[in-house]
Amino acid sequence: MRLSNLNIKKINLKDIEKNYSGQNILMKLGELYQYESGIYGYGNLWTKLERIVEDIIIDELDKVGCIQVEFPKLQPKKVWEKSNRWNLYTEENDIMFTLNNNLGEYGLAPTAEECATIFGANRLMSYKNLPAIYYQIGEKFRKEIRTRGYLFRPRTFVMMDAYSFDKNEEDMNKTYDLMHQAYLNIFKRLGIQIIPTVSDNGTMGGKIAEEFQVITDLGEDIVLYDKENNIGINKEILLFENKDEYLQQIGIKDLSNMEEYNSVELGNNFQLGTKYSESMNLFYKDENENDKPYYMGCYGIGLGRIIAIILENNIIRENDEIKGFSLPLNIAPYKIQIIYKDDKKDSAEKLYDILNAKGIKSIIDDRKGYSLGNKIKDVYTLGTPYIAIIGDKSNGEIIEVEETKTGNKFSMNINEIEKLFNKNNIN
Repeated sequence: MRLSNLNIKKINLKDIEKNYSGQNILMKLGELYQYESGIYGYGNLWTKLERIVEDIIIDELDKVGCIQVEFPKLQPKKVWEKSNRWNLYTEENDIMFTLNNNLGEYGLAPTAEECATIFGANRLMSYKNLPAIYYQIGEKFRKEIRTRGYLFRPRTFVMMDAYSFDKNEEDMNKTYDLMHQAYLNIFKRLGIQIIPTVSDNGTMGGKIAEEFQVITDLGEDIVLYDKENNIGINKEILLFENKDEYLQQIGIKDLSNMEEYNSVELGNNFQLGTKYSESMNLFYKDENENDKPYYMGCYGIGLGRIIAIILENNIIRENDEIKGFSLPLNIAPYKIQIIYKDDKKDSAEKLYDILNAKGIKSIIDDRKGYSLGNKIKDVYTLGTPYIAIIGDKSNGEIIEVEETKTGNKFSMNINEIEKLFNKNNIN
């Protein structure tokens, strides 16, 4: 990518927010635009990063046999009335955006249990069709009264939501465990240290639920975490009368060895049981041609929160001042940023052509009127893992390379620089 095409704004890093620095940098660059509280437009860097996260999620879900589909974002009221949740989401909790016109009354999808159940029942008519897991990745809408932290709590966001269908409770438990492991694999590939946490089912229904939390001072959740066994509980559980039931789910008898942390929820899983199939009168035929309710689960991952956490967890500071951020190499949309003095343009273009030929995504800073120092500063506002510096020390063949996360510098031949990005380095 040519940086001149991105049209990023000049920013002063001394004006960056201390709490949400990564996202605030993108806001000031113009790479994240807020139309109003909780509603955003996304620039090139965020969009590219989202696609990479999406591909990792798709890859891991496909490995365990999930089927990608798409449900409508505009959902008729009658669909929600089948499960008796319309009033719950529009009046009691007032979560759903609604619209009413001459065609009828509709809601913008905050979730998709109803649509998924109807979709599944239309295809899974016999026990022979089970089990099945359908998932989608798309935008959701929720009437957040108190938005915060940019994409930590917005009103519109991109989410992966999956829905499983099984014959009985035993099979539902197996699917739940399968998805639990798939989630652990996803977060491992994203480089996020995740905590599986026992949680409340809330408005989703069912008996068992878990959250996937990440520790951060920016979080509004509070978890109790056992580091040795990598298990946790959402602290709100301790306020429930039936708290012992939740603790028994993961075998916690003693809370004394659990430490308290602020955290952000990046995903959640729910065992729904037969809540939706029975309330919506949707069944499959068993071996004896009897109607039986589906045992269901639902599973969600917030892509916006994942990207926000990746940005905030990779902030670079210098003398306690924010310098920018540096994305992990394996998920960075652009692996290296080429900066050069005006009289070294030919060498820079040669390197850019070499990287493009090798399929290595790179940025060439071809903007005019910027000093080498200013170009280096802008590398950190885009999170690029490596800088290729072609300045006075370069003879056109040997160039200086800097790793932005560590500040380590070394020299390489222009024709060998792709060795930085072989599969062993970026997995």
